[in-house]
Amino acid sequence: MEPYDVLAGLDPEQRDVAEAVRGPVCVLAGAGTGKTRAITHRIAHAVRSGVVDAQGVLAVTFTTRAAGELRQRLRQLGTPGVQARTFHAAALRQLTYFWPRVIGGDPPRVIESKMPLLIDACRSIRKNPDRSELRDIAGEIEWAKVTQIAPEDYADAAKKAGRTPPVAPEEVFRLYDAYETLRRDRHLVDFETILELTSAVMTEHREVATQIRQQYRYFVVDEYQDVNPLQKLLLDTWLGGRDDLCVVGDPNQTIYSFTGATPRYLTGFSVEHPNATVIKLVRDYRSTPQVVSLANRVLEKARTPHKLSLIAQRPDGPEPVFAEYDDEVAEAEGVARAVKKLADGGVPTREIAVLFRVNAQSEAYEQALGKAGVPYVLRGADRFFERPEVRQAVVLLRGAARSVEPDDTLVTTVHHILAGIGLTPVVPGGGKAREKWESLKALADLAEDLAAEGADLPAFVTELERRASEQHAPPVEGVTLASLHAAKGLEWDAVFLVGVTDGMLPIIYAETPEQIEEERRLLYVGVTRARAHLGLSWALARSPGGRRSRRPSRFLDGLTGRSGAQSRTPEPASKERRAVAAPVSCRVCARTLTSAAAQKLGRCSTCPVDYDEALLEALKSWRTGVGKKDKIPQWAVFTDVTLQAIAERAPASEQDLLAIAGIGRVKLDRYGEAVLDLCRTAANQTEDA
Repeated sequence: MEPYDVLAGLDPEQRDVAEAVRGPVCVLAGAGTGKTRAITHRIAHAVRSGVVDAQGVLAVTFTTRAAGELRQRLRQLGTPGVQARTFHAAALRQLTYFWPRVIGGDPPRVIESKMPLLIDACRSIRKNPDRSELRDIAGEIEWAKVTQIAPEDYADAAKKAGRTPPVAPEEVFRLYDAYETLRRDRHLVDFETILELTSAVMTEHREVATQIRQQYRYFVVDEYQDVNPLQKLLLDTWLGGRDDLCVVGDPNQTIYSFTGATPRYLTGFSVEHPNATVIKLVRDYRSTPQVVSLANRVLEKARTPHKLSLIAQRPDGPEPVFAEYDDEVAEAEGVARAVKKLADGGVPTREIAVLFRVNAQSEAYEQALGKAGVPYVLRGADRFFERPEVRQAVVLLRGAARSVEPDDTLVTTVHHILAGIGLTPVVPGGGKAREKWESLKALADLAEDLAAEGADLPAFVTELERRASEQHAPPVEGVTLASLHAAKGLEWDAVFLVGVTDGMLPIIYAETPEQIEEERRLLYVGVTRARAHLGLSWALARSPGGRRSRRPSRFLDGLTGRSGAQSRTPEPASKERRAVAAPVSCRVCARTLTSAAAQKLGRCSTCPVDYDEALLEALKSWRTGVGKKDKIPQWAVFTDVTLQAIAERAPASEQDLLAIAGIGRVKLDRYGEAVLDLCRTAANQTEDA
C-alpha cells in the first residue's frame, strides 16, 4: 500500500490531520467526526512515508477497548507494529521491565481495587465507615493522587478545590496516609502509583529514560480532554522535551472533572506549543441533521470559548421527541412503549439505548422493558469476558479446540457446548438467568458470524482470546441501559435520555458554575450518542399521585417547543445567593448567629435543645440507603447538620422543611415526602409511648 492510498477517502480536514505527520499537532474533534479514522491514517501515512518506524510510535488511549480498536485499524492499514495502549498498560509494561534492573527484586503487585486495602487502613486507625462512604473516600484518594497531593496536604487542597469529602477532611487524610503506608509495606501498587513510579524511575535513572525515549519517538494521545495532572507528568517524562506529539480531543465532552481530569491541557496546547498545528474536525458522520442541530443548540449557552459547531453529513431523519409524564412510572412505561415500537419497526434492540444520570434510575426501566417483553442489557456491570458464564464457556471451547474432529462444524460445536451450560432455545424470563443467556447467545452469534467467514473452532477460540485481551465484547441483543458517563464513546441508532429534570440534570449537588457547565456537557454527550432517533423525557412527580412540582432541565429552555420550559423563571436559589442575607438569631438565646452550621441549626452550638434521637438515627439510616441506591455521597443527600436540624425541629409540613437552611425546592421535591414520613412516624411513636 502506497502512502497516497492511506489518504484515500478522507475528508479535507481529516486529510489535513493525516498529512500533518510532524508534531506538535492538536486535533479538536467534535462528536462523530471520525477522529479515530483521522489519527490512524496519520500514523499509517507517517510510517508508510518513512517519517517514523512503526515500533517508534506509542498511541495512548483511555480504555483497553479503544486501544484494541486502534491496533485493529492500524493492522488493516498495513502498520501492525504500532504500540497502542492505555496510560496504565504502557507504564506498567515499562515499570515491570526495568524494575529488576534498577530497583532489584520482583516488581510490586498491582491491585485492581482500593477497597480491600482501605478496609485494612480503617482497622489500623480504628475507624468504621460504611461501604458507601469507603467508596467515596477511595474516590477522594484517587483524586488526590492524580493531582499529586500528598496526604498531609489533602485538607487544604480539598478546600481550595471546593470538594466536599464524605467524612471530615482530617479523617480522609488519616485514611489516605494509612492506605499509602499499607500499600508500600505490602509491596503493592495501584493504578496511580504505576504512573508515578514509571515517571520517577525515568527521572532518577537516566539510562532508563534514554532507552524508552530511543524506543518511542512519536506520540499520539486520544481523548486529551480527559488527561489528569499525573498522566500529563508521565507524558512529559516520556517526551523528554521533544514535541513530536499529536493530541486529539473535544473540550465539549469533558465530563470527568470530578476525577481530576482537566481540559486545560487540550485548550492550552497552543500556549504550551506556540508552533503547533491546530486542526478542527466538525463534519459529523454519525448523526442526522436533526440530532446535530439539537446538540449544537444545547451548547449555545455554554460558558466556554471552545465550542465546536458540528455540520451534519447524513440525510435527514426524524425530529427529536420531547415527552412529559405525570410520574416516573408513567415515564418508564412510555419509553418502553416507544422502544417496542422501534423494535417492531425493524430497529435492532442492540441499537437502542436508554440513558440516565444515575444508575439508580435503571430499576424503573428494567421493570417496564421486562413487562413489555423487550430484552435489555445493563452496561456498567461485570465486563463481558469476566462474567462467570463467559469464562466457563471460553475454557470449554479452548479444551474442545484441542480435540476437534475434521467433520465438526464451528456452529454445531459451539451450540452444543453452550447448550450444556445454559443456552436454551427459549429465552428465560428475566433477572440473572436472562443475563447469563444473553451472554451465551452473544458467543453463539459471534460463532455464526465467523463461520460465515470460514473460521473453524481453533480460529474462533483465538479470536475470543484476542477480544478478551482488548475487552472487545461481542454485541449482546437487548436494549442498553446505561448512565450518561458509561455511554461516553458509544453510539446507537436510537437513544432515549430520561429523567431530564432540574435536580437530576444538572444533578442536585452541582452548585458551582463549573459543575453546572459539566452537567450541560453531559447532556451534550447523551444527545450525540444518537444516530437517528432521539427522545428526551421527564416526569413531573416521582411516584403516581405525587406532587407534580418538577421542572424540565434548565438546559432544555427554548429547545422543546413547550411554553412552560421557555417561560420558566430562573432558579430562585441563584437569586438567593446574590441577595444580602438578613441576620439569623438563635431560637434559644436570641443571639445573632455567625457560623454557617449554627445558622442552619437555628441555634448556638452550646445552647441546649431537645430532639428525638431515634428520629435522627432513622434519618441517617434513610440517608445511607438513598446514597447506596443512587450511588452518590451521603452528604449530597443531606449533611449531618441538616439532619440534626430536621431532628430538632421535627417538621410537619413542606413549608416547615423549606424553613430549614439547606433544603430548597429541588431537595424538597426529591426527598421531602420520605423525610416527612419519618418525622410523622417518630411523632406517632412518641404519642403512643
